[in-house]
Amino acid sequence: MRIIKRTLLLIGLLLMVVAGYYSYSFYHFASNISNKSDTALNNGSTSLIAQTVKDKGDKYTPPKWEGKQRVNILLLGGDSRGMAKNELPRSDSIMLASIDPVTKKAHLFSILRDTYVKIPGEGEDRINTAITTGGPNLAMKTVSDLLGIPVQYYVYTDFKGFIALIDAIGGIEIDVEKDMKYTDSEDDHVYDINLKKGLQHLDGKTALQYVRFRHDALSDFSRTERQRKFLTAVAQKMQTTSSLIKLPKILNAMDPYIDTNLSVTDMLKLASLGFEAKADGIVSSQLPPTDLLVERNVRGAAVITADKTKLQKYVKDLFAGTAEADTGPTKPSPSPTPKSSVKTTAK
Repeated sequence: MRIIKRTLLLIGLLLMVVAGYYSYSFYHFASNISNKSDTALNNGSTSLIAQTVKDKGDKYTPPKWEGKQRVNILLLGGDSRGMAKNELPRSDSIMLASIDPVTKKAHLFSILRDTYVKIPGEGEDRINTAITTGGPNLAMKTVSDLLGIPVQYYVYTDFKGFIALIDAIGGIEIDVEKDMKYTDSEDDHVYDINLKKGLQHLDGKTALQYVRFRHDALSDFSRTERQRKFLTAVAQKMQTTSSLIKLPKILNAMDPYIDTNLSVTDMLKLASLGFEAKADGIVSSQLPPTDLLVERNVRGAAVITADKTKLQKYVKDLFAGTAEADTGPTKPSPSPTPKSSVKTTAK
């Protein structure tokens, strides 16, 4: 009995040490992320957050999440290659993660970046220009107005951050639908794409190739479908025991590449909710859905439009489970609008 008691005591102490280590790792990560904007601004940095605070202040303050209602997080993937000084990164991908804390059901939306919308205070333009014009707060406000739902948080990362995350979780096994090949001399071919069709294990660099490829007939339609497919696989892997064991390593790898408005408290609440959410039951959909979108031509540029009232109803019905998700990709027939009939401030 004495040996059993000592063994149980030793196991208990070990569990306390492990729990303390994991709690400290998460708290340290969350604190670093939350303090980035203040530190960057005080140091005169031109980072995404600092530039937004300097240019826009609190003009578009996101709503608070109380923990009981649905939470919506804007996921921004940036392309910071070739950026000039004081320039905000371009938005290479726009996604929205939505979780209901009551039902624990999650939705993942990819927003087509050529969607032509009204950007508050800036006029009409493609939705991916909102972050360049006014930073992540304006991007959240633009998406919120388009979909008719509050967007409380954003998480921004770039190519390097994406690579670091996938490498830290040990890569993802994915079925590549087709051969994918594209060369880009802009970065001395660092981000060239060369994947073969078939089931394979992707590390950070090859995973980036998979989610970026859009050089086929369906372009961004098929690319956003792959992005949702891939992020769903990432969410599922993050809930595995092996990923939980490597959590401190994963957080440490991501730390330098993340910008967000999440506080430490918010991160703790969302982390708990994220582990409870049903990752294998994520509802994935393209926005706007195929049957609502129309291709138009604005000043010689191809854009996508959709009836905002119908789009908002579609999102509401998806949350209620009364509409089917549009997993795409099906490219609509173009319906160009004469240049003279479209008012735009697009640059």
